[in-house]
Amino acid sequence: MTDLNSLPSEREKELNEALEALHFAFRAVVAKPDAILAERGLSRVHHRILYFIGRKPGLSVNELLATLGISKQSLNSPLRQLTQLGLVESNIDTTDRRIKRLTLTPSGLCLESQLSGDQRQRFARVFEVVGLEGETAWRKVMHLLAEDTFAGE
Repeated sequence: MTDLNSLPSEREKELNEALEALHFAFRAVVAKPDAILAERGLSRVHHRILYFIGRKPGLSVNELLATLGISKQSLNSPLRQLTQLGLVESNIDTTDRRIKRLTLTPSGLCLESQLSGDQRQRFARVFEVVGLEGETAWRKVMHLLAEDTFAGE
C-alpha cells in the first residue's frame, strides 16, 4: 500500500494533476448531456437509468439497482418520473409476476441516443487520436479505478 503521507512532493503533484484531469474530462463529457437533461428538468441519474436500460432492454428493477449501486428508495423517484414522461416502460415478467422488466419507449430510445451519442462521439474522436494502445491503457485504468480491489489499502 502506498503511504500517501510519505509521498515525495513531486509525486503528490502528479497525482493531483491526474485528479484534476479526471475532473475536467468528466465535466467535458457530461456538459452537453447535462444541458439537454436540464431543459427537460432531468439530471444525471436519469441519464444513467436511460443508459443502462438502453444497453439491456428488459432488465429487472433489481438488476438496475445492482448496476447503479443505489437503493430502491433512491431509484424510485427518478424511475417514476421517466415512466410518467413516457421514456421508460415497466412490464410484469412473463414467468414471475413479482419482477418488473424495464424497457425504453421510442421517445426514451431517442433521448438516450441523443445524450449518450454525444459522449460516444467524444470518445471515438479521442480514441482515434491516442490509438489502440492508448485506448487499451485508458480502459485498464478505468476498470482498475472502478474495482474495489484497491479500496481501503
